[in-house]
Amino acid sequence: MKITIIGTGYVGLVTGACLAELGNDVFCLDVDQKKIDLLNNGGIPIHEPGLEEVVARNRAAGRIQFSTDVAASVAHGEVQFIAVGTPPDEDGSADLQYVLAAARNIGKHMTGYKVIVDKSTVPVGTADRVKAALQDEISARGVTATFSVVSNPEFLKEGAAVEDFMRPDRIVIGHDNTAEGEKAAAKMKKLYAPFNRNHERTFWMDVRSAEFTKYAANAMLATRISFMNELANLADQVGADIEAVRHGIGSDPRIGHSFLYAGAGYGGSCFPKDVQALERTARQYSQDLLILRAVEAVNDKQKLVLGQKVIKRFGADLSGKHFAVWGLAFKPNTDDMREAPSRVLLRQLLDAGATVAVYDPVAMAEAKRVLALDLTPEELARVRFAASPMDTLTDAEALVIVTEWKAFRSPDFDKIKTALKQAVIFDGRNLFEPEVMAEAAFEYHGIGRSILTRT
Repeated sequence: MKITIIGTGYVGLVTGACLAELGNDVFCLDVDQKKIDLLNNGGIPIHEPGLEEVVARNRAAGRIQFSTDVAASVAHGEVQFIAVGTPPDEDGSADLQYVLAAARNIGKHMTGYKVIVDKSTVPVGTADRVKAALQDEISARGVTATFSVVSNPEFLKEGAAVEDFMRPDRIVIGHDNTAEGEKAAAKMKKLYAPFNRNHERTFWMDVRSAEFTKYAANAMLATRISFMNELANLADQVGADIEAVRHGIGSDPRIGHSFLYAGAGYGGSCFPKDVQALERTARQYSQDLLILRAVEAVNDKQKLVLGQKVIKRFGADLSGKHFAVWGLAFKPNTDDMREAPSRVLLRQLLDAGATVAVYDPVAMAEAKRVLALDLTPEELARVRFAASPMDTLTDAEALVIVTEWKAFRSPDFDKIKTALKQAVIFDGRNLFEPEVMAEAAFEYHGIGRSILTRT
């Protein structure tokens, strides 16, 4: 099939590359000429394991192309995926200006039937606004062109997006029960047929339910994380081990083990903005989502926990003290710094007068860009971007771990102890076992593990 993808961010680029991998003829559109030039020259604008190889393979095969030509993109695809950003507006609602602009561009150029697919994460009711934008442009041209708007939300985890797309646990498609809607459903069924050969993975529903499903899924996962973080903080006070608790409750099949890890709080491009957007939608309908308000508040508070542990141990005035920080991206296998807990930690340490040395396996360039916006030049001068994990440790009072990269899981503890001024580790992701740390003569501060670490 001929497919157009509007937007070459995480969702759009992964979707386009993976659909091309399945043999489709894919046209990827973006308004950012620099990004398109990068892609046409063999580069990738994001870090996503496996994506560069998929894009290169399909560019060589002629199954994927990148362009800023709107008219050509509309002419190309019988199915037009809108996969542009929906950043949070000032009131927390999803900003739909890029989605609606994409819809208007399609309406300005389309001449025949098109399936318009909302792939971006959008609030309930967005399909109606997309339809209105399309119809306004078609009517203004005085032409007859039919279309159907479908909701097909993405469920891609950054760091595992290619794998998630190629081996989905579910495909959600919402369409209208009209002639055009049934025609769209038939095309979407054909497009996703390769994923349903072993067993049916597609869940068919109305458009609004599909839009709602994406927000509900992310809100549920965010809730589990914040719930465990609250329990971890209580475990520190009452003398319980949150890891033992996690195993104990996760063995219940009604609960399961996923997203039960206590840590330094969630970040990224999805959970924070999607929780806010769902809350905003609720307020529009005079509903107050008390649980989600608490989830957001708990997460904001949790991002402060690591810094508070450091200050409790070393004092409120950290002037003259230096700290090593491992992990800057909000999660492993990505360079995404959006809403990353590391940004909050660095702010706390710098405000208290400390200097820091930081390292991340892939996010260093993005961290430099983001921190230049977060910090003053004087503050940024107190941050050293190290060449390796061990390079951060020289003259450091302690090591603080923020992101659970695999490269951090089995370090040489003897070398760490020798390099640090004091054998102190603050582990924001509970990577290490307290008993092992005790045997290695480290003072170890985990999250929700004080009964084992006496902190």
